[in-house]
Amino acid sequence: MATRYFSAYASMAATVMLFRSIANDAIPQPVRSFFLSTISPYLSRLLRRLFPSPDKPERTTLVVDENAGLLPNQIYESAEIYLQTKLRPYSDRLRVHKTAKQKTITLGLVQDLPVQDRFAGFDLTWQLVHVEPNHSSENYRQEKRYFELSFDKSNKEAVVNDYLPLVLLRAKEIKSKDRAVRLYSTRQYRGGGEDEYGAGRSGMWGYVNLDHPATFETLAMDPDLKRAVIEDLDRFVRRKDYYRRVGKAWKRGYLLYGPPGTGKSSLVAAMANYLKFDVYDIELTSVYNSDLRTMLLNTDNRSIVVIEDIDCSRQMQNRNGPSHAAVQRSQEQLTLSGLLNFIDGLWSTCGDERIIIFTTNHKEKIDPALLRPGRMDMHINMSYCTPQGFDTLAKNYLEVDEVHPMFGEIKDLIAEIEITPAEVAEHLMRNEDADMALEGVVDLLKKKKRARMEDNNKANDDGVVDLLKKKRARTEDNDKANDDGADHEENKTGQ
Repeated sequence: MATRYFSAYASMAATVMLFRSIANDAIPQPVRSFFLSTISPYLSRLLRRLFPSPDKPERTTLVVDENAGLLPNQIYESAEIYLQTKLRPYSDRLRVHKTAKQKTITLGLVQDLPVQDRFAGFDLTWQLVHVEPNHSSENYRQEKRYFELSFDKSNKEAVVNDYLPLVLLRAKEIKSKDRAVRLYSTRQYRGGGEDEYGAGRSGMWGYVNLDHPATFETLAMDPDLKRAVIEDLDRFVRRKDYYRRVGKAWKRGYLLYGPPGTGKSSLVAAMANYLKFDVYDIELTSVYNSDLRTMLLNTDNRSIVVIEDIDCSRQMQNRNGPSHAAVQRSQEQLTLSGLLNFIDGLWSTCGDERIIIFTTNHKEKIDPALLRPGRMDMHINMSYCTPQGFDTLAKNYLEVDEVHPMFGEIKDLIAEIEITPAEVAEHLMRNEDADMALEGVVDLLKKKKRARMEDNNKANDDGVVDLLKKKRARTEDNDKANDDGADHEENKTGQ
């Protein structure tokens, strides 16, 4: 029996060798290579199905792209966060970074590094793939990043229905637990990739941690106004079902206006710290309408979008103003209609629980179309320092309460003149001794009061001088008219 099998094997081997020799002589090398490269994958797949290996089950790979159309892929973002908990310090290659404000060293994924995970008794392998942009080709290809998730094919249903939802949930927990609020700004280039500011959103946004100490407790603003802002924020975040029921996008608009130094930026930081919302800072000077839409699509839910000093953008100034006609439409990068669509148009519905904040030093310069109800829902006047605001500043900077003997004089002076909280705070910081610091504030207030009185006296003097000049001019005109009338009468008499 063994001899028979050996003879059959030898005969088959000789036939194969003969066929190979004939093929090498008769078929050109390019044709043979093309044939083998074409048929090999199908032949290998057929052999694996006919003769499955018990030691190596068939594998399935899921590709998790960074973006899903125009929007970021939530699974990709969650995988980035989740897999940081699966990295091992003894891995062959790791990305490591620490910024000046970070307390610990952070490990990150690198390209083509397999990361192992285990779920429900089976193994999974993640791998980050990074395709560089092709600048030399006529068909320009942007940078692309994606994850490959490989596992046994028999576990596909468990991965899709159970494992990936778990990754989303764990990433959300990690993101919300002791996570610093982030301040995002637009990059100066496009195309993705990481830099020292963090991973950004499709390369458009870079971020730093917003380690701003401002809170509502430390803000030197009117207590009633502060309470109204807090109540408005609380009402906004809990009314998701209400907004959906009335058919409105779940967003809120705030206009912060007032002189420089009155705490507009500090209020934005306090709102972000209170809600734990990330802040996206948009600079309008070099933004096109299409860029603004893309920026909005690449912002997270539960975020604050800030456009500071909107009155400094000529396109957003009052169209009835004298300078508006000088702006040529061909030179405008961002149009008013583009910004309005960003605020309350169709594109504004591409996200939930968003707050949009405009700040300005000159409310009267802004085009009225931006200020209508439904766009800027609440107008917050960040005024000059008030006596109540001074109480907060003194408590924050000097740790003294309102029973200090100098407080009465200081509050009376503050009620008479205009001074910003920033000016008061700067003088409170000049001395660690509370009495000396408060004396400095008194001197500052008295100096401002004298300057105001001198300006008023000068204005009054100028007014008196102008009045006397006008009175003298009228008298001269009357005298001249009387003289002309007398001459006319004499001429008539002579005739």
